[in-house]
Amino acid sequence: MALKGNLRDFTITQLLNLVNLARKTGTLIIEGPSDVVWVNFREGKLAYAQIGQEDNSLAAVLHRSNKVSKAQYNVLKSRAAHVSDKELGILLINAGYVNQEDVISSLQQYVMGVIRRLYTWAEGYFRFDTDLLAPENRICVRIDLENLIIEGSRQIREWEQLQEEIPSLDMALKFSDRPGSNIRNVSLSVDEWRVVSYINPKNSIRQIARATKMNDLEIRRVIYSLLQAGLVEIVRPVGITPPAAPRPIPAANKEAQKSLVNRLISRIRSL
Repeated sequence: MALKGNLRDFTITQLLNLVNLARKTGTLIIEGPSDVVWVNFREGKLAYAQIGQEDNSLAAVLHRSNKVSKAQYNVLKSRAAHVSDKELGILLINAGYVNQEDVISSLQQYVMGVIRRLYTWAEGYFRFDTDLLAPENRICVRIDLENLIIEGSRQIREWEQLQEEIPSLDMALKFSDRPGSNIRNVSLSVDEWRVVSYINPKNSIRQIARATKMNDLEIRRVIYSLLQAGLVEIVRPVGITPPAAPRPIPAANKEAQKSLVNRLISRIRSL
């Protein structure tokens, strides 16, 4: 299966569906605007994923899933740097720090998390390499793609709707001027409270996303919820000068442009 092209023509879920139906083994490489992702499959099952230079070692994955502490992670990184993930996993299980289920579930959640980040990618180039396998020092898992495909299709539809509602992350937010509104009397989620603490016309939505460590989808979800509740409004950031309106074209120039367009059309028709 010669699989390569542009994400503008194929969504991530369509690519996953092709791999699933063809039961392919190999690696899907996706080059986005700022990162490269490698996703490995074995007989149509998701096995391994790497995004950019992100640390996806077993020690890092276990730390992200709160199976080992920050101090334990630092010790593992310094003292077990030359030990493969497979060997490290056995050592940790035998020492009683984690069990086999902890290792497998943490790796599965990480790999699926990489796929979920890809759902919001609208630009990039991809290719499927049947000769490129996962690194030998990493632990591979086996995850069916059907549920990820269904989840991805739903998330892509949600992403498209949120992009329509909040087209630019370079805008800012301010609290609504509704009389009598009191945000303390509103029930907000933890993520919503985190965003609320940064709301200021001087802070762009993109800056808030970075401060709260949310991706584009997550920040749009939270802001859409706050907008629907009538708590905030989207405004232009303070200190940003709006672009000047284009100067009107003088009448003489309009006629000259019309004449030029007509000559171009005539030229095209004669070819």
